[in-house]
Amino acid sequence: MLRDPYWNALVPELTVDQIEVSLRFYTTAGFSVRFQRDAPPFAYLELGQAQLMLEQQHERGWNVTPLDRPLGRGINLQIEVPDANAVRSALVATGVTIFREVKDTWYSVTPNVQKGQRELLVQDPDGYLLRFAQHLGSRGTA
Repeated sequence: MLRDPYWNALVPELTVDQIEVSLRFYTTAGFSVRFQRDAPPFAYLELGQAQLMLEQQHERGWNVTPLDRPLGRGINLQIEVPDANAVRSALVATGVTIFREVKDTWYSVTPNVQKGQRELLVQDPDGYLLRFAQHLGSRGTA
């Protein structure tokens, strides 16, 4: 029996300047291309259960105001990865500048429990801020 592929209920679509440049960045970070179209240039990407769409800027695009760089100001997209250090190494090897180095952070989720993640923040070629996060587990608080 064929099973339908997993589709997220919420999938951000990012407007990009040059889709091929963006695809090189995202595939280096570990994403794979689920499908791609040429008119307009578009790609649907996935990494584990994280999904993201990229569309090259064009005159019929769904942008409500002029796009000022860097794009995506005021938002960061968290993407769960199995190994944040491996993502860092792959990106640095291609010349990507790190916005915030790998750091372990613990967040309170209830009064007595924290969830940890190893985080790396980088900007993609258009300036979108991405937080690659490796799950570290839970711990109790004193």
